[in-house]
Amino acid sequence: MKYGFPGLDNIRSFDNFILSYDRKTRVAHWVFEHLTKENMKFNEGVDRALCEFQADKSIHHYFRSENTDYKGSGYDRGHLAAAGNHKASQKYVEQTFLLSNMAPQVGVGFNRHSWNRLEKYVRKKAKVNNNVYCCTGPLYLPRKESDGKKYVKYEVIGANNVAVPTHFFKVILFETTNGILELEAYVMPNQAIDDAIPLASFQVPPDSIERAAGLLFFDNIGKTKISRINGKNI
Repeated sequence: MKYGFPGLDNIRSFDNFILSYDRKTRVAHWVFEHLTKENMKFNEGVDRALCEFQADKSIHHYFRSENTDYKGSGYDRGHLAAAGNHKASQKYVEQTFLLSNMAPQVGVGFNRHSWNRLEKYVRKKAKVNNNVYCCTGPLYLPRKESDGKKYVKYEVIGANNVAVPTHFFKVILFETTNGILELEAYVMPNQAIDDAIPLASFQVPPDSIERAAGLLFFDNIGKTKISRINGKNI
């Protein structure tokens, strides 16, 4: 977290990632990962099949989500810190299955496809850069309706009224082998997405996510130290 916390609400620190938990929505505000080719090395002793989704008992029972909330909802328990990023240790990957690291995601076409493409892209970049700092979270974006007014509307599921985000974001800082800092920011709608649509189509200005989410990304870095944003020199 040397480049700054996006926010400081209800911080939970795990072995290989950190999150900020939103008690109202039962979904994290954000999850933060530091990825390198070393800490992502696959450990043959790690078996994802042994991992079980479970409630995060560190969160008061008034505010946590349960497996029963997702059952029959039609939504996947979608990882924010991706399990595939943490296969160096069985303990690390098991921690990603805590429900505090989950959000309701459309399964076919999103969680299992286009969102997974973005996760794989981040892992690929981590293997060719010195460091990758990845912040992931939900968004609840307004939409103009027939009366001309804008509303923030989202579904809730289960007895605990777990919020279903309208969109998800990833903001990624790459530290290249030359020590250059590059930033990329993505927003994807929580819906089935055609796999033919390139990931670059979902790139947005980082400040648009900051304003929508109420967060500040990598605030300890002077903006002049970042060389490229979304592939463009600044």
